[in-house]
Amino acid sequence: MLSILIPVYNYAVFPLVLEVHKQCIAAGIQFEILCQDDSSTSHIEENRVIEQLSYCTFLQNAVNLGRGNNRNSLIQKAQFEWLLLLDCDTFPRDSFFIKNYVSFIEKPMAPLAFGGIIYHPKKPHNSQLLRWVYGQKREALSCEFRSKKPNSRALTSNLVIRKEIAVSNPFPESVSDYGYEDLSFLSNLGQQNITVFHLDNPTFHLNLETSAQFLAKTEIALQNLVLLIQTNRIKANESKIIATFLCVKKLHLIQFIAWLFQQTKTITTKNLLSDNPSLLLFDWYKLGYLCLLQTLK
Repeated sequence: MLSILIPVYNYAVFPLVLEVHKQCIAAGIQFEILCQDDSSTSHIEENRVIEQLSYCTFLQNAVNLGRGNNRNSLIQKAQFEWLLLLDCDTFPRDSFFIKNYVSFIEKPMAPLAFGGIIYHPKKPHNSQLLRWVYGQKREALSCEFRSKKPNSRALTSNLVIRKEIAVSNPFPESVSDYGYEDLSFLSNLGQQNITVFHLDNPTFHLNLETSAQFLAKTEIALQNLVLLIQTNRIKANESKIIATFLCVKKLHLIQFIAWLFQQTKTITTKNLLSDNPSLLLFDWYKLGYLCLLQTLK
């Protein structure tokens, strides 16, 4: 019935596997859990314990494939008709997580569904606030709100999908680093009129990077975004940052925005790494950095 696919990188994934495994047994379904480590440097031995659980497999890549390609590899290995894609740093909100997806699979409203993502309400350490604030405001969205723009407000961190759809529409191979591969994947489906169905069946996002790490990963993601824009993998209406960037480009303001970003980068970064980060300034940082990348081509 269900193949649960969890790409792993430098994270202790056994608690997640144990919980999902317990829920699958309780639901009485046919299942497999495939975890594929993408050439990590930590948590290898503790993750090997996954092999002791029935219907669970822990695989290791000899070389790092990257987020999208690791998912593609797992999708090819899956044996069941329905796939559940989970990020390794997530955890189900409740004990009915798998049963909720089984109910959807038995009477599917669409070939894929996103259950949502949430964050613990307690504030983390000040050094991790940017990732937490961003997640709370931009990712932890209600089912009703997500449904208004179904593909652009979905993520692949908690997604159930028919295998045939996932195989026919792989994650972009050109994106090996962090960022926007899920938006590209879902945008591509949207262009084929394959619409994400939204459920209230969220997972917690547990692994909060420091604000400095998140800012560095954001720059990597924006570098990926440039490539995806150039290859028409993402349409303007799928992303506010792309729509804004294309507007700036149309007005011939890229050079000016890039210059202004460089002039204000220090003070903007200071705010983003502070105990009161502004998402408005974070949006400015992303736009400015994206324009800067264009001037460096």
